[in-house]
Formats: sequence, structure tokens, C-alpha cells
Amino acid sequence: MKAFRIGQKPPGIWINRTPPIRGGVFRKEEEENPLVPIDSLDSSEESSMSGSIGDLSEASLPTSLSSVGSDVGDAAQKPRDEPVWKDVPEVKNRKTAKVFVGNQSAYTTWAEQQDIARDTVSYPPVDPATQHSIAQKYKALAERVQAEGYYECRYIEYAKEASRYTLLFSLSMFALSQSWYLTSAFLLGLFWHQVMFTAHDAGHRAITGNFEVDSLIGIFIGNFFCGLSIGWWKRSHNVHHLVTNHPEHDPDIQNVPLFATTPSFFRGIRSTYYDFNFPWDKAAEILVPFQKYSYYPIMGIARFNLYLLSWLHVLSDKSSDIGGSTAWWIRWAEIAGMSGYWYIFGYLLLWKTLPTWGTRVAFVLVSHVVTMPLHVQITLSHWGMSTSDLGEDESFAQRQLRTTMDVDCPVWLDWIHGGLQFQAVHHLFPRVPRHNLRKLQKLVMEFCEDTGIPYTLLGFEDGNRQVLGRLDEVGEQVKHLVNCQRYMAEHGVTDLH
Repeated sequence: MKAFRIGQKPPGIWINRTPPIRGGVFRKEEEENPLVPIDSLDSSEESSMSGSIGDLSEASLPTSLSSVGSDVGDAAQKPRDEPVWKDVPEVKNRKTAKVFVGNQSAYTTWAEQQDIARDTVSYPPVDPATQHSIAQKYKALAERVQAEGYYECRYIEYAKEASRYTLLFSLSMFALSQSWYLTSAFLLGLFWHQVMFTAHDAGHRAITGNFEVDSLIGIFIGNFFCGLSIGWWKRSHNVHHLVTNHPEHDPDIQNVPLFATTPSFFRGIRSTYYDFNFPWDKAAEILVPFQKYSYYPIMGIARFNLYLLSWLHVLSDKSSDIGGSTAWWIRWAEIAGMSGYWYIFGYLLLWKTLPTWGTRVAFVLVSHVVTMPLHVQITLSHWGMSTSDLGEDESFAQRQLRTTMDVDCPVWLDWIHGGLQFQAVHHLFPRVPRHNLRKLQKLVMEFCEDTGIPYTLLGFEDGNRQVLGRLDEVGEQVKHLVNCQRYMAEHGVTDLH
């Protein structure tokens, strides 16, 4: 990392600032808090850069980011006027609908402020002192997790997992040999659903902790067994873990025009992950109001989109970026694995073994729809949670717990959820093997009680209800906005649009 060092952090507590990619604008103030070039440091000074951040006192903390020499374009920190409403009797679906006076972007800003207000009431304040205290307690918890051996993988659990995978795959192939095609497809889908949990673990280096070994495990399972690029998943998933549920940065919630989990998408956004504009267009206005109905059907066929994203990744410059590193072999191993998958599944099974086109289509649909619970499990922990940006002072731990929920289930059902029921715990400690997450959950609950951060734990049914409720809430907002726009167009009203 020495090549990326540009200076020495001034003494005292670190103050988070809005990075340029998120709108931060910075002035060079060399006389105030000058940066010390690395080349000018002796070895003792350089080693001190990794030391403690010092004692914290409220008097030493700035009241705002502007006082530490940055101009921050953080909309969440700026007060906004309350909205002005006007009755419009012609709008349906309400006895008396109300229209926001202003444009769609203004309504979006107001809706975001309402979400921020709710989070401000429900979660600890984001002043530097409070968040520093939370960060210190999170650091102490992390040290305890390390000391008590939570990162140690229990390989006997993976032996049990492997026996279940082998059984499902063997039963699928046996049914195929007996021409029980749909039974075979169903069992193959269950195999895919289960085996991807281990690919997830490998992607986080939670199995052996060795980059090469876990990468090979991930490629063998994800690319070869399932036809999905583990490299694409890691690149996307790492960003998701860093900026969870942020509309502009988290690719896991950037699904416009099919889904919108927050009004922030109404103004259109530019994804920093995809480097692409997600416009709010006519397609979104038509599809999003029905998203609570389309949620499960689309989750049933979501795997087809993952095939596309996987190939786009391995054939793109993003994948070739590692070609000059010691990990150059990963891209070619991924391509070989995915090619092997399509040769076996696409050619040998679908084309050579199945007798008719009708059987082939049915086999593909059944095997892929069976994996739907996996896609529901992935979205369940986040789509019903907050998407608000509370500013740069919010600690990592609080943001993860604010944007993630856990799913309550009995121990004997853990194998069905594959560790995804402990997403809040997992987001705090991504490299802890999933078979240790249930035990670690107790420590996280204690941490939440100590810090005052709400810990969201819902049953599977209630979690689904919360996601559907969020989708319905955003969909209803779109309906009202569209009806208001239609009213204004029909009546020649321009000052509201």
C-alpha cells in the first residue's frame, strides 16, 4: 500500500469526510493541517501512522465537517423547507389526494428527509462523540471475536454440507437416468440453491483464509457447478458490504426500472459501481407501482440475469484488470469453469439427453425457479431496511445494523438459510465462517444493547411482509406522482410540475 500513501494524518481523532465520488469538494489549505510527504518521514515517524487515534474529548471535536477544512456537498446535512400541499380532488385512490408543489426532484428530496428523520429518532445520534464511542466498542468486540476463535472454521460442518450436496446431485442424476425429468430438474435446483452458500463463504475467504485456495473453491462451485462468476459476485458484493443500501453506490439495490426500494430513484441516479445513469423513465413509472406483485416472479427467474452479468464481467476490462497481478490466472479459471458448466448443462444434459424442446424448456424453468428462495433470502435482509444517508460521521457498525436485518429461525432450519439469516452479524464480521454466526449473534445482541443501536430480528414471514410493505409504499408514491402529473397535464397546470 506504500504506493498509495500521500501524507501523514494529523494528530487526534480521524474526522470522516465526504469523498469526491460522493460529491465532496476540498480546498487545499497547506498552511492549516499540512500533509507531510511519506518520503520525508523517518522509520519511527512512519510507524507511528498506524498508532492509536488518541483520547477523545467533546471540546476537541468539530461541530461540523466544514470546520476541518472541507466543503462538503452532503444534502443530508442541509435543512430543507417543509413541503407545500394542494388538494387535487380528481386524483384517484384517495379521498383527497395531496400534491407536492414543486417538481419530482423536490418531492424526492422531501421524502428522503422524512426517512432521515425516522432514522434520527430510532438510532443513536451521529455526532462524532457518540459515533466514536460506538466505533471503539465495535473495535473491542472485534478483538474479542478474534481472541475467542470465531474465525476458526469447523471443517466437519463442511463435510456435512458436502454430503448433502452429493446426495441432492446424485438423486437428480438418478432421476434423469429414469427419465423423471421434472423431478431431476427440481433436485438439481435444490443442489444449486444449497451449494451456493459455500461459494458465498469462499468469496469471503471464510473457509481456509487462503486467497488462492478459497478462490479455487469459489470458482469450482460458482463457475463450474452453477455457471456464475465468483469474480463478478466478489466485485459487486464487496461494494455492497462497504456502502450497504446506498442508492448511488450499492449495486444490490440498483434495479430500476423493475424495482425501487427508495424514492431516491425518482430523480434518477448515477451508479458509481456500474458507472451508468439509471434514469427514472416511463418504464419505471409503469413497472414500479406493481413491484410488490412482480417481486416473487422476478426472483424466480433472477438466475438468468446472473448468467448475463457473469459473462459480461469475465469478458470485460474489469476482469482483465488483475491480469498483470499474481492473480492473473483467476480470469482464465473462471472462463474455463463457466465454459465447462455450459458444456455439461447446456450441451450434454439439455441438448443430448432431453428428448424434446418442450422437455428442455420445462427442465430449465423448473430447475431455475427452484432457486428462487436464495434470491429472496439475499434481498430479504436489506430491501425492507433503511436507505438513508446519515452523513459521514455515522460509524460503520451503526450503518450496517441500520441497513440490515436478521431472520429468526430454529436451529434445525439453519441448513435451509445457509447463514443468510444472520446477515446483520455477517455484515459486521464478513469473514467469520457461517457455522459460527449463530453463536456470534449473542455477542452482537449484547453490543447493540450496550450502544443503543436497534437490532432488527424478524421471522421469515414477517421479514417478507416488511419487504413487500416497503415495495408497496414506494409503488404507491409513484402512483400518486404519476396521477398528479396527469392531472397537471390535463388541466394545463404548470406551476406544480
